[in-house]
Amino acid sequence: MAIESVVVRQRVEDLDAAVPFYEKLTGSTASRFAFAGVTLASVGPFLLFSGPDEAVRRVAGVAATLAVADLDAAVEDAVAGGAEVVAPRAPTPNGHRAVLRHPQGGVYEYVGP
Repeated sequence: MAIESVVVRQRVEDLDAAVPFYEKLTGSTASRFAFAGVTLASVGPFLLFSGPDEAVRRVAGVAATLAVADLDAAVEDAVAGGAEVVAPRAPTPNGHRAVLRHPQGGVYEYVGP
């Protein structure tokens, strides 16, 4: 399994106010979308999100998003190494995801095709 990139998650109070800072910082244009009651913006290596506390708690409990070329293989390798599946593979607006708790306790979202 190879991790192709890591996306840092950041909760913001006002997504519209935060996006210009991150666009200038990264030189990237934000891609906005909604998922599970949360409004999100992907800007370079950052995933900004905002929304009601109850919905945001589900997103905020994940330390980072790890992009992989083969999601099924990555999940299989992680589980073989002692990770626990918190949320199984499921479709998202941008592909598929699974959430795993690593043996050391960190919770990570894996995304891929």
